[in-house]
Amino acid sequence: MAWRKEEVVAAGQEASINSTRAAATQRGQAKELRRLSLLSAAAGLFAENGFTRVSLEDLGAAAGVSGPAVYRHFPGKQAVLGELLLSVSRDLLDGGLRVVSESEDPLSALKGLIRFQVDFALSNPDVIRVQDRDFGSLSDADQAEVRSLQRSYVETWVDVLARIHTDVDVPGLRVRAHAAFGLINSTPHSVRHHGRKIAVKSARPILEQMALAALTSA
Repeated sequence: MAWRKEEVVAAGQEASINSTRAAATQRGQAKELRRLSLLSAAAGLFAENGFTRVSLEDLGAAAGVSGPAVYRHFPGKQAVLGELLLSVSRDLLDGGLRVVSESEDPLSALKGLIRFQVDFALSNPDVIRVQDRDFGSLSDADQAEVRSLQRSYVETWVDVLARIHTDVDVPGLRVRAHAAFGLINSTPHSVRHHGRKIAVKSARPILEQMALAALTSA
């Protein structure tokens, strides 16, 4: 069946639109991958050298772009640090809430939170080190938002602990939660800092067992 002229034109226009959309999607994906690459490079460089000793040129070189090209993704080095710690804080809170929502009871929720935190600590020792050392280099607004996100994450743990330890007050439960974070987060950082590679398979069950024992003790 022969197509009418207007149908051919419409088909050509639709094909052009689809091609434009596909190209835009590819550009968007490439831009997002470059942004993530910059954040990954920043975590490693900031952890190794400290925020103040890393330049935009260093970041760009580590991510395979020129220093000025970093400005296509971030307005400056401080913004890179802000996005690094904010994105991690959001991921922790979202992941913690998801673990709790998918758990059948308080104990399984606590075990899930511990596994989740251990996974994070073993996978992100650089980010933990940056958080500990360079938090003060964030802008005031980013500091406030990171603190807010992290408080909400702590309260997610506290809510679960409150259903396990019904006779412990909230401040005491917060102490337990922070103590568990200290145990879990410091181990990968300390081992790496002293020049030894941590064996994830052996470290994971030890961290999980110790954290669970500490958080469920009377």
